[in-house]
Amino acid sequence: MTTDARLEPERTTPRFTRIVGLVAGREIMSRLRSKAFLISTGILMLAVLASVILPSVFASDDEAAPVAVVGAAASVADGVDGLEPVAVTDRAEGEELLRDGEVDAVLVPAGGDGVGVSVIGLDQPPGQVVSALSVSPAVELLDPAPVDTGLAYLVAFGFGIVFFMSAITFGSTIASSVVEEKQTRVVELLLSTVTARSLLTGKIVGNSVMAFGQIVAIAGLALIGLAATGQRVLLGGVGPSIVWFAIFFTVGFVMLAALFAGTASMVSRVEDVGSTTTPVTMLIMIPYFLVVFFFDDPAVLAVMSYVPFSAPIGMPVRIFLGDAAWWEPILSLGILAATTVAAVLVGERIYRNSLLRMGSRVKLGEALAR
Repeated sequence: MTTDARLEPERTTPRFTRIVGLVAGREIMSRLRSKAFLISTGILMLAVLASVILPSVFASDDEAAPVAVVGAAASVADGVDGLEPVAVTDRAEGEELLRDGEVDAVLVPAGGDGVGVSVIGLDQPPGQVVSALSVSPAVELLDPAPVDTGLAYLVAFGFGIVFFMSAITFGSTIASSVVEEKQTRVVELLLSTVTARSLLTGKIVGNSVMAFGQIVAIAGLALIGLAATGQRVLLGGVGPSIVWFAIFFTVGFVMLAALFAGTASMVSRVEDVGSTTTPVTMLIMIPYFLVVFFFDDPAVLAVMSYVPFSAPIGMPVRIFLGDAAWWEPILSLGILAATTVAAVLVGERIYRNSLLRMGSRVKLGEALAR
């Protein structure tokens, strides 16, 4: 008895792109359901927003100090930032206002010729008034720095901590996911229907999308905060470097994600994952410490901007400082992209050769073998 072939269900192998999409979607949804991920992301975004808004808020809180001025002392206080002159007829009237708390100090002419003033306080020297009246000498710099040192440190630290936190968070997530699937033997069921390459690609794509989304959200929040607080000068300087940082981070994270997944697949227990992923973690930590300690060293930053593992931090900082020529970010990004392709190929080979090996840790040589 023969069976009509038309009645038999057609067996087809799922397409590579469809599998990648399914795996990536599962990775994304698992992150969005994680309270720990949502809380950590919220804290990081609030910290970034606070670092942008609070300096402006504190600066706006410095209200002008009311001061009573007597006679010719009014000409000294007029037009001085931070002072609000209150005209009085004589010193006695000014002292009365001072004792009533209506003014912070009294200004009276210092000499008989009306040149200069004396400052009268109540129970302690009025520091804000004295500071506002102080005459700062003219300053000339032989080699002026294009960016304030304190601001340069804040920008370098900001890029470093965001890169560090995001890369560690999502890299560790990929590593844990790989080992959990291997430890529970779920991966054996998955590999019976899909290939190791499509499974790994889906994990990388899903977590890269989440990491990129987090970076874009943080960057957008920072730019909105700068615009809302009127810091348009800083916005014009830091804006392009933030855009480059997002681009560099996206490419660099794909490289790190492949290495995290590959090295994690070499062990069979979640408790052992740190022993194989530590080298990759160091590739994230070293650039962070370098940019924090050498943010004002052009030579170190130049080297960092061309080393693939530190380029996502080093090059955006150089762009902000104005030290990078127009072609340097393009060249650095090309080097990073080429290294990322090589890292994905290496990570995929380690992943494919180690995924079904249970028990003791797989040696690196065996994982890289064909």
